[in-house]
Amino acid sequence: MASIHKEISLVATPAAVWDVVRDIGAVHTRFAPGFVVDTVMDGEDRIVTFGNGFVAREVIVDVDEARRRLAYSVRSERIAHHNASFQVLADGQGSRLVWIADVMPAAAAKTVGSMMEDGIQAAKRALDELVDA
Repeated sequence: MASIHKEISLVATPAAVWDVVRDIGAVHTRFAPGFVVDTVMDGEDRIVTFGNGFVAREVIVDVDEARRRLAYSVRSERIAHHNASFQVLADGQGSRLVWIADVMPAAAAKTVGSMMEDGIQAAKRALDELVDA
């Protein structure tokens, strides 16, 4: 198993960032536009289409309002295990977004980590615009 950690500092407040992260059906419009090009809810799952054409079924495990934490798991034939979470923390005048994913097999970490890097940069672009809104 491999664990992948990504963190970014944001100028927006934790409340503003959490409002976007917790909006599980709007990843493509609010959280990481361009990186994610479509999000469709299927019951409690979301089907996410990425800009590179990859489509993933994400099972929403928990939306923890008190801790500003979203946990989810990807179901895929190519990945034996995947669980991940986003957490929004206060960081000075702004916030910090922490994204952690655990994947098996460990060889999948290269691909998943690369996608997460692209995703967190797209999220930073979108979330840093919240202060101008």
